[in-house]
Amino acid sequence: MTTISADTIPAIGRAEAERLARTEYERVADQLRALTPADWLAPTECPLWNVRAMAGHTVGMMSDFTSLRRVMRRMSSAAKAAKAVGGPMVDSMTALQVAEFADHSADELVGCIDATGPKTAHWRVTAPWLLRRMPIKEEVGGQPETWRGAYLLDVILTRDPWMHRADIARATNTELDLRPEHDGRIVADVVAEWGRRHGRPFDLVLTGPAGGHFVSGEGGADGDRGETYELDAVEFCRIVSGRAQGSGLLTQEVPF
Repeated sequence: MTTISADTIPAIGRAEAERLARTEYERVADQLRALTPADWLAPTECPLWNVRAMAGHTVGMMSDFTSLRRVMRRMSSAAKAAKAVGGPMVDSMTALQVAEFADHSADELVGCIDATGPKTAHWRVTAPWLLRRMPIKEEVGGQPETWRGAYLLDVILTRDPWMHRADIARATNTELDLRPEHDGRIVADVVAEWGRRHGRPFDLVLTGPAGGHFVSGEGGADGDRGETYELDAVEFCRIVSGRAQGSGLLTQEVPF
């Protein structure tokens, strides 16, 4: 396994962001297409969502990010809903997405992903400058922070369906399709951001098709690499996303 310096992992640019998004949407559709009727009713680790609701959220998020008008309309509706019920706007946004597609059949949801995926992937990286520069207030690990719209468009909107694929695989006890050139790149980007966020040296071995050996910094004159970890790549992402418990540097959350 080649050792990779996490400090040198390049950021995801627009062209790569579109390619990763297109592939991810294809993988989501393939996963859902293979599910049984019983699988669609399985509860997931996301409270109040079964597999079907999670698919509705994914379709809704994809549909929202196909035009500036749709994005702004959804954000406006979500802001009003959040003000009425309390809680983060993103929770109201996802609830509205699930409700909008609640009456769609499984085949219709998969068809929406097939039809919308390429359009969404392209629009996300060609969205108006105003949206890409727009500040977005979020919380990560209970701490408020401000993102630029480009971070949401290029990175988060691909991490989100990727993590939900993992959620659905766990909920249905099915195998998760993982490949180094796609999933490994997404995981490496998460590792790089995790390292930047905590700023400490580490030696991290992630196993599985999406994994790798990542190091960052040196903890002293003896060449100590700081905290060391070895775990499955998807489990690492589950931990830093807040879905599972971690210790040490693994308590540093990364947004998905």
